[in-house]
Amino acid sequence: MAHDVRDPSPEYLAFWREYHLCTLTTLRPDGTPHVVPVCVTYDPEAGLARVITDGGSRKVAHVRAAGPEGARVAVCQMHRARWATLEGRATVRTEREVVEDAERRHTERYGREPRANPTRVVIEIALDRALGRA
Repeated sequence: MAHDVRDPSPEYLAFWREYHLCTLTTLRPDGTPHVVPVCVTYDPEAGLARVITDGGSRKVAHVRAAGPEGARVAVCQMHRARWATLEGRATVRTEREVVEDAERRHTERYGREPRANPTRVVIEIALDRALGRA
């Protein structure tokens, strides 16, 4: 079932505010999928999803390899019969204020501050598709 990225149903948005680990799917240079567990925050007002991670991670390398236009990615979460996927174009953000905002959003959703990491970056996903059954 498709949802409006910027105006999701209350149930869909509530599902994205619950504590759930997610997956991020990026593409390797050979085109095969690279799927890893991540924590994701969803900001429908801005049309963005955010993943905080280490700047030296493979997922960051895959996004950067796509060039300045960004990489097509998907984030997904599920719990029993409920599931939600957000898709869009990811870029890597390194600005201190962007990282701090993403850390704050992470703390709000997951109820804990992320561990200190001086090489942390944000994979910011400009969303264009939302799917799921929440």
